[in-house]
Amino acid sequence: MTVLLAADVGNTNIVLGAYDGAKLVATWRTATRSDQTEDELAIMVDALLAREDLSLDEVDAVVLGSVVPPLTASFAALAERALDRPALVIGPGVKTGVRLRVDNPSEVGADRIANTLAAHRRYGGPAIVVDFGTTTNFDVVSAEGDFLGGAFAPGLEVSAESLFVRAARLFRVPFAPPAAAIGKNTADCLRSGIVFGYVGLVEGLLVRLSGELEPATPRIVATGGLASTIAPLAKGIERVDEDLTLEGLRLLWELNA
Repeated sequence: MTVLLAADVGNTNIVLGAYDGAKLVATWRTATRSDQTEDELAIMVDALLAREDLSLDEVDAVVLGSVVPPLTASFAALAERALDRPALVIGPGVKTGVRLRVDNPSEVGADRIANTLAAHRRYGGPAIVVDFGTTTNFDVVSAEGDFLGGAFAPGLEVSAESLFVRAARLFRVPFAPPAAAIGKNTADCLRSGIVFGYVGLVEGLLVRLSGELEPATPRIVATGGLASTIAPLAKGIERVDEDLTLEGLRLLWELNA
C-alpha cells in the first residue's frame, strides 16, 4: 500500500485525506490552531492515522494546500522529518495544469487551484465550485479547465457570529432551516434570516456568475464544511462533493510526482 497524505489547511478546519493510489481510504476534519507546532501536528496526525491501522512511518508522500502560513511551515517540517523528503506545497512554481486567467495569479490560493482542477476532471466545464468555509468561495472554471476568477463572501458561521456578538439580546441557534420563513419566535426568526438569507446570497451570486458565462450553462458543485447544510436549499447547485479539494490536491501531487 502506497500512502499519500493530502492536507487542506483552512482558517477554521484542517481536512486530511489518506490515499492509496487514486482511492481515498479515510478523511478527517480537525479544528485549525495556527500555533500548532511540528510535534503537536505529528501527535495529531499519527493518532488519526492509527484509526485506520496506519502510522506516519507508512506515509510515502505529503501534499499540502494551506492558507495559514504558520501551519504551512509546521506541516512542511513534519513531512521533512517523518518522510525524509519535502512535502509538495502548492504555490508558485508548482505545476498545476490550470491556467490562471486573473490579474494577479500569485494571489490565487491553493484550495481554489485544487478545486478548479478536480471539478474539471470530475465534471467538465464550464463549472462553478461553491466552497463553504470561513469564507464562501465561488470558483469559476472555463470549458478548457482554466480558472477564471470568482467571488468571496463571508462564511455562514462568520456572518452569524458577528450578529450574535453585536446584538446583546440575541442568542446562538443551530444552522438548520426553520419550517417556514416567517418566524413565530426569536429562534426561528434568527434561523430564517441566517439560513434562508444566506441561501439568497448564494443563489444571487450564482445567477450573476452563470450569466457572465452565457450561453454556456455551468455545472455547479458545492464543497466545504457547510455544503451539506446550504446546498440542498439553494437552487442551481447540482451536487455536493465533500472531497473535491482533497481530490484536487491528489491530482496536483500526481502532476508533480
